[in-house]
Amino acid sequence: MRFFRQSLLGLFLLAVTAGLLAMAGNQIFSAVQQAQNRQPFRPPARERVFAVNVVEARAETIAPVLTAFGEVSSKRTLEIRATSGGALIYLAPGFEDGGQVTADQLLAQVDPVDAQAALDRARADMLDAEAEVRDANRAIEISRDDLAAAQEQASLRQKAYERQVDLRDRGVGTEAAVENAELSASSSRAAVLAKRQALANAAARVDQAQTRLARAEIALAEAGRALADTKVTAGFNGSLSGVSVIEGGLVSPNEKLAELIDPDSLEVSFRLSTAQYARLLGSDGKMRRAPVKVSLDVGGVELVSEGRIDRDSAAVESGQTGRLVYASIASPIGLKPGDFVTVEVREPPVDGVIRLPAQAYGSDGSVLVLDQDNRLESLVAQLVRRQGDDVLVKGEALEGRLVVAERTPLLGAGIGVRPIDPEAGAATQSARQTGDQRPAAGQGDRQGDRQGGGRSTAGDGSGEMITLDPARKQRLIDAINANGTMPANAKDRILGMLEGDEVPKDMVERVESRMGLGG
Repeated sequence: MRFFRQSLLGLFLLAVTAGLLAMAGNQIFSAVQQAQNRQPFRPPARERVFAVNVVEARAETIAPVLTAFGEVSSKRTLEIRATSGGALIYLAPGFEDGGQVTADQLLAQVDPVDAQAALDRARADMLDAEAEVRDANRAIEISRDDLAAAQEQASLRQKAYERQVDLRDRGVGTEAAVENAELSASSSRAAVLAKRQALANAAARVDQAQTRLARAEIALAEAGRALADTKVTAGFNGSLSGVSVIEGGLVSPNEKLAELIDPDSLEVSFRLSTAQYARLLGSDGKMRRAPVKVSLDVGGVELVSEGRIDRDSAAVESGQTGRLVYASIASPIGLKPGDFVTVEVREPPVDGVIRLPAQAYGSDGSVLVLDQDNRLESLVAQLVRRQGDDVLVKGEALEGRLVVAERTPLLGAGIGVRPIDPEAGAATQSARQTGDQRPAAGQGDRQGDRQGGGRSTAGDGSGEMITLDPARKQRLIDAINANGTMPANAKDRILGMLEGDEVPKDMVERVESRMGLGG
């Protein structure tokens, strides 16, 4: 009986277990079926939005600036040469490279002994010529008196002859007396002719004496100039260059001693393309005397001088293109002949142009603007000028619109964007014009783009300055010098900033992040 009761209890427990297992299997099967038949859950897709810097398009009147490179030269240069040869017995104390001299200052003198002797001989010859002139003048006066006496005697003898003829006609005189009187008159006339010849000879002597005197005066003047040529003087106030002689040395005639340069009379020559040259022509077809700014960057210090266009080349040189233009520099500040400078020419003002960053203008001649839904729209803009990092464009539909300041390959028409405050965009543009290179707007970090927001990588524009310790500054300098891919002008600009006591914080962080340096 006990065995039977335990057997029934075991069967009951087995049946309950089998039922529970069947129920659990049924629930698992139902759950699997339900999971297979249910649609998978997908989160709603979010549109990718980029953060971009924008600037407001404002039409205004702008005078474009044409930039070129030129060379400074002197408008007033004098070659100092030795007119006569000999030994240099004197050199001025400032006769050296860079020496400052004044007008008519005695710079050098050649030994004047031979020239002085020649001058003395010329003076003696001059005295002889003057004496000869005086003697010839006295001789011609005597010749005139002799001629007058001979003419008077001839007149008397002619009267005597006429009287004898009259006496003969009246039967008082004789033929012999008439013949004697006639012979005497003829002899007196011959004497008059001789006196006239003597007077002519005396007049010729006077002319010869005058010619000899003129030659003596010429010789004296030449001797005086030869003596004066032994002295070398400055033609104007200026600086000496290329001095190649020493005191006591021998120089030959026309040997170059130095060059005298007027440091206040400089000009700059620069070459323009034909299109740029055409924009500087006036209504009369002649070159406008447009103002120019000449600048020389010396280790971060910019030397700036003002000037004005003076003229242009008469012909195009062989193998060259464009036009060579010359501009006079009004007040040169630190400039020297031979300097390679940057020339900025202000063109006539242009009305109704819009200034935009150069990166905002696409290669297809369009710009991206924002519509009311913050989506990008492509508008065509006419390019007027390129001004460094900016462009000047025209477009009636652009007035008052927000334009993307920096285009990237990720941006295009119809893409949604998140604009950054226009004032911030203007600050970024101003910083870019002063040389602060910042990452392009609209290039958000990848994590932010994946989240659908995106962010701008432009600098904050705060312009905070910090002081670097010597070790950190030296690491930055070494890293920049070792970078072979960085442009030379950018490298020089950054090194110039690092030479100061304070440097921009964002520039230091940017360099360290790109080159893997620690702060």
